[in-house]
Amino acid sequence: MADDDAGAAGGGGASRAARGAASADASAAGAAPVREAADVVIVGAGLTGAAAAWRLAQAGRDVLVLERDVPAGRLGSSHGSARILRYGYADGFYTSLLRRAEGGWRELERASGRRLVTRTGCVDFGPERRIAPVARAFAAEGLEHEVLAPQEAAARWPGISFDSAALFQPDAGVLDAEGTVAALLDAARSLGARVLTGWEAASVRERAAGYEVLARDGRRAEAGRVVVAAGGWLPGLLRELPLADGCLERLPPLRVMQESAFHFPYREPGATPAGLPGPPAAPPGGAISGAAPSDAAASEADAPDEAAVWPTFIHMGSGLPVYGLPGGRDAGHRGQKVARFNAGRPLADASEQDLAVTQGQRRDVVDFVRERMPGLVPEPYAETTCLFTNTPNEDFVLDRWGGVVIASPCSGHGGKFAPLLGELIRDLALPEEPARGLAAVPERFQPWHGSLLEHDGGVS
Repeated sequence: MADDDAGAAGGGGASRAARGAASADASAAGAAPVREAADVVIVGAGLTGAAAAWRLAQAGRDVLVLERDVPAGRLGSSHGSARILRYGYADGFYTSLLRRAEGGWRELERASGRRLVTRTGCVDFGPERRIAPVARAFAAEGLEHEVLAPQEAAARWPGISFDSAALFQPDAGVLDAEGTVAALLDAARSLGARVLTGWEAASVRERAAGYEVLARDGRRAEAGRVVVAAGGWLPGLLRELPLADGCLERLPPLRVMQESAFHFPYREPGATPAGLPGPPAAPPGGAISGAAPSDAAASEADAPDEAAVWPTFIHMGSGLPVYGLPGGRDAGHRGQKVARFNAGRPLADASEQDLAVTQGQRRDVVDFVRERMPGLVPEPYAETTCLFTNTPNEDFVLDRWGGVVIASPCSGHGGKFAPLLGELIRDLALPEEPARGLAAVPERFQPWHGSLLEHDGGVS
């Protein structure tokens, strides 16, 4: 039972609200599922999908977000309240890209009234960390930074044992991923977007006048454009998308990893980041549940009012890189979150995750903390898992075939670019001036670049 003008471009907020109310009434009455419709359907309500919803709603489009679980849910890659926001890349392209995202973060914080990024600074160190190219990238972008000898760094951060010179950049910090998803979706909803949860997309089919997204339970949603931002679930969906022959072969392989992260308590009470509440009791069983114990909207109330005593850090030694950052509210702000980068268990897709940390990763991270973090007690009080979806060179995938946009800004470092990613996806998804949309996205993110006629063939 589709609304006749539901797919009209730029449909008004009143008609969107009416459709949402009709759907809710039908569900309450136990009627058959309503066939949803919108200008743009977005599959996935993590950071990427939520950012796309915000930017597309700002552009006046009727937006429908379909989420298999809940936004920023435990089964995806955007849960939790503590993710690194760093500018430190040896490849200055990404440093420049994050500079482009800064205005979007300020815009979203103003719109939401929430603090989403806490500036702690980031320290890069370790015998295998090549700080010279990272420093050059900072200088090229006009970012403040300094190089410290090991003894100078140890004097500034006595909780860390430095085994090399250190590069410090003060604008880096901690991103509240879950709070950001909430802020993005709130902003999108205020512009008429709708979000449906428990909606597991199984396939996308091309129709005469657009596309149809089919759910595993038989529900359907129609749209002129579809954005697939399914994170670790994307590999299982790719063969169910209306892509031309050869498209899948041109995509970089996507490797999903279940990663483990561990929270270690500060050894000294005074080491707790300034302005944070005192240490509460550890979460039950030492595990972090999928949803934060407090509402994501409270993030700005319990975030520090000044730079944290502990910075975020990246260490590169003889093994895989290790990163750390002040833990968020879902771990009680009691310590530092520490993990190895890309050391987890490979999965075919997110459906294979078991949410169990690995003993090997726990042992390796505990050993690292014991050796390099004298300011932490080397016994984790909480632990969690998360998903990384990796490309071989850690670049993102942002491209369009016909009216279907594939958005996989992945490899464990995409979240910090969320507001800018929303803009790039908006430009890909909107039907006007399709060449401009493709041109706005860096070529290195477009596996189908050079096939513009095929991209837009038959799509209005």
